[in-house]
Amino acid sequence: MPRALFEKTGNAIWISHLDLMRVFQRSFKRAGLPLTHTQGFNPRPSVSIALPMSVGVESRCELLDFDLEGEKIANLEILHRLNQSLVDGVRVLAVYDAANKIKHLTYLDCVVTLEYDDGIPQDAREAMEALFARESVVVEKRTKNGPKQENIIPMIRKLTVQQEGEGEISLNARICCQNPSLNPMQLVAAIEKELPACKPSFAKCRRVEIYDSNETVFR
Repeated sequence: MPRALFEKTGNAIWISHLDLMRVFQRSFKRAGLPLTHTQGFNPRPSVSIALPMSVGVESRCELLDFDLEGEKIANLEILHRLNQSLVDGVRVLAVYDAANKIKHLTYLDCVVTLEYDDGIPQDAREAMEALFARESVVVEKRTKNGPKQENIIPMIRKLTVQQEGEGEISLNARICCQNPSLNPMQLVAAIEKELPACKPSFAKCRRVEIYDSNETVFR
């Protein structure tokens, strides 16, 4: 099955996961690339995004699996047609024949930026480093069965804290993204809970790269 590596940036970060799926389905149709459909009473286009994104998250490492009807079309041609049909901020970076199964996708590199309107609180960087060096940091996670208390430390492979100028701190982290998964914004939730004096005025997240269990770039 072919796979596309794509990015979502700019105003496109405000497109929800379900709307992004619709964007791709319509773009394939406009590009003259007919998708196959699932069987059964409610056939659906054979297109799926590996890791759903929260609204407001930027990414340059998203994966889309799809399947086309008819004769095989060159991957470069698919890339060209899709990019002519997609909305601003969503761009396909590569199309190739997938060799790895999505179930083997394990880690995600992300950058969480904390912005402070009145300047960074004193010793904030050191306090955050100490926080994420603990053996346990429990935050609330929303699940299908309701709120759940969860220790996020085992899901952080590595994390560094860097001060960016007078008003920003960045958390550069490699985290679990499947079985179990950690939403990068839970790092912010941990700071707000455990270090209320370091609560940011605004926080944003960018996905950078994805890896398998051996920490090899996943494609």
